Amino acid sequence: MINRYTRPQMGAIWTDQNRYQKWLDVEIAVCEAWNKLGKIPSPALHQIKENATFSVERIEEIEKVVKHDVIAFLTSIAENVGDASRYIHLGLTSYDVVDTAFSLLIKESLIAIQKDLASLKQTIKKEAIRHKNTVMIGRTHGIHAEPITFGVKLLVWYEEIKRSLQRISNAITTISYGRISGAVGTYIHLDPEIELCALEKLGLKPAPVSTQVLQRDRHAEVLAVLAILNSSLDKFAVEIRHLQRTEVLELEEPFTPGQKGSSAMPHKKNPVRTERISGLARIVRSNLQVALENIPLWHERDISHSSTERIIFPDSFIITDFLLAEITDILKNWNVYPERMKKNIELTKGLVFSQRILLALTEKNLTREQAYNLVQKNSLKAWKEQCDFQFLVLSDPEIGKILSPEEIKACFSLEPYLEKIDYIFEKVLSDES
Repeated sequence: MINRYTRPQMGAIWTDQNRYQKWLDVEIAVCEAWNKLGKIPSPALHQIKENATFSVERIEEIEKVVKHDVIAFLTSIAENVGDASRYIHLGLTSYDVVDTAFSLLIKESLIAIQKDLASLKQTIKKEAIRHKNTVMIGRTHGIHAEPITFGVKLLVWYEEIKRSLQRISNAITTISYGRISGAVGTYIHLDPEIELCALEKLGLKPAPVSTQVLQRDRHAEVLAVLAILNSSLDKFAVEIRHLQRTEVLELEEPFTPGQKGSSAMPHKKNPVRTERISGLARIVRSNLQVALENIPLWHERDISHSSTERIIFPDSFIITDFLLAEITDILKNWNVYPERMKKNIELTKGLVFSQRILLALTEKNLTREQAYNLVQKNSLKAWKEQCDFQFLVLSDPEIGKILSPEEIKACFSLEPYLEKIDYIFEKVLSDES
């Protein structure tokens, strides 16, 4: 998938040019290994390394005739190498080259994602610290619950990105394997030393055992990691979209000079970038299902996985790369409205302090059920009649027998909600440099 969502670095990894280059890297590494074992003469190896070049256009031209991409690739190389080309692909089957090169492509892509993710992690950390004490309403079920801080909300994102970084690291380890073991994995036309030597040069490890292909649970694990990461980005995007709603308006994604939100309504500032994140994340999640379907292949291999992998891996990596850049830029340039956050806390006229009244009553030896009934009676009235909850509590003679006006008023302060914020931040960031 090379399109307007493609950033140069990731797009370059998944071009035909780079894919064939990785194939050539594998072929050269194998030739060098054969040379060490005395099978390929040094002059022939030199000729191969000097002249083994290819043209994507020529490969495509040959493939139209032979209907086999690896044969087309090898034919193109042979045209440039000459007589020494008889040593290329010696003892190999196509997927010795294709799967090993595929691991290199995936590993290269994961490392690029790892760098992007580390950048997002630092951006979230910076914003979390900046808004450490920016008080806002917490919501459960979409309904006002109790006050939190915007910094704590972002700290949850930060910790989630840390977990994704660990999963990326694990995925790099999982996919850093190749196989150069012949047609059905039994080394019948190869010396196992060839595999060890070639893969070491390529920065991969040999699969302990393989068929004609690397087993696809490795690839499914990579897609699972990308799917989880994209779901996290979708989660962040959905939160931003909710907080940008007109009735909430606690923050907005960037709206740049000259940008227009609607062809019909000039006043609109729509969260189009975060909506795009939510939409594209769905593609990566759906691609995981295809990767899981690729695990069961017939016997020592079939080719049902191949066509799908040419789509799901480039698309998933390119989308992930793009969305990481998008969300990072949004967080760096969004508009946060602390005053609106405070105003929204006041929207329910003190109802968000109901638990503090409940607990204050239980501390005076009321049962929880008795206290709950007293508080709920007043809170439901405040909600129904849109009146001030503190006023109702102060006016309730039953509560007045138990709590003094000063004790009641003390329950309607935001300060206690900030008391444990430092603890939360220290707990999350204590192991960070």
